[in-house]
Amino acid sequence: MFIFLTITTIAHIATGTIAVVMGAITFAVRKGGSHHANAGRVFTITMGLSSCLGAILGLIKFDTFYITFHAGVLGMTLVISGWLLARMRNRRRYASFGAVAGVNAFNTAGLIAAGFCALTFPDQTLRGFAAADYFFLAGMAGVGVINDLVVLLRKTLTDRHRIAQHIWRMCLGFFIAAGSAFTGPGASIFPQAVRDSGILSLPELTIIVLMLFWLFRILFGKGRRVQVKQA
Repeated sequence: MFIFLTITTIAHIATGTIAVVMGAITFAVRKGGSHHANAGRVFTITMGLSSCLGAILGLIKFDTFYITFHAGVLGMTLVISGWLLARMRNRRRYASFGAVAGVNAFNTAGLIAAGFCALTFPDQTLRGFAAADYFFLAGMAGVGVINDLVVLLRKTLTDRHRIAQHIWRMCLGFFIAAGSAFTGPGASIFPQAVRDSGILSLPELTIIVLMLFWLFRILFGKGRRVQVKQA
């Protein structure tokens, strides 16, 4: 078991690190071009693997990393649904998004239950994480459920809205990966002075700002729309 945990942890960290680098590249290069598409594919694969491995670690080491299970499930649903939206057309979205919505709904319910359970303890923590952490993830998963239903219930999904859905899902997945690397468990590799400075929060803030910029440009801009190149 020790060897399995060690290999899984190393693979989780390695794939998560690659996902962060690839996510940064997708922001930096021209949107819709071949470099964006190639980096996006690598990000999707590595983020999906890292999230899956994180979920496994959360189940095995539930005493200390239970919340990682929920974060891993959320990361997987975000990048899988984001990838699907880059490829799908109206007739092919129902079964896949029905499954994604179901997983997100169960994950949201589990996180809310864990958050309220944490509130019953004197220190308001569960498995080493505060109730606010569970509710924060529940909010993100809940946004996923709502948007999954939007995708399912719309009779037609225009390219503009399809790309917008793709953008926020991939960006939120990137946000989770960056958070794990810079303000989560990965922060331990940085000196204490760097951690105390608050600078490690900048990548997450940058991701949110850029996500809002691109969402506004896609949904309300009058210029050329970004085309998502199919994988």
